[in-house]
Amino acid sequence: MELNSIKPAAGAKHAKRRVGRGIGSGLGKTAGRGHKGQKSRAGGFHKVGFEGGQMPLQRRLPKRGFKSASLKFNAEVTLAALEQLGLAEVDVLALKQAGLVGQLAKVVKVIKAGELTKAVKLTGVGATAGAKAAIEAAGGSVA
Repeated sequence: MELNSIKPAAGAKHAKRRVGRGIGSGLGKTAGRGHKGQKSRAGGFHKVGFEGGQMPLQRRLPKRGFKSASLKFNAEVTLAALEQLGLAEVDVLALKQAGLVGQLAKVVKVIKAGELTKAVKLTGVGATAGAKAAIEAAGGSVA
């Protein structure tokens, strides 16, 4: 094979549709745009969601809800994840290095999901009431 003999696969390339090039092409005269009207004219179109002057859907519906900007700084870890981690002392940095919480996380809380058998000491990490009870039952502590 030489560089000058490389060709695309058969059927991979096809000719661009050339509209408005005479009656015999099948796309002459109006060039597939129909007759008259806004969409037949050059530059004649409207913005997405425009409904011809009728109040658009996104303005007819009520505003609803709120997404807190601080949510991305909060994270949660399950008891099952702590069990798998297998560290005696757990802090936010250790959780970030293990990939259990995101790099942006500032506030981390342990939730009661799964079982914990190993003693784990939490520092700088919160815990729900149920999770705290489970950690202390396993011989760990929450600081």
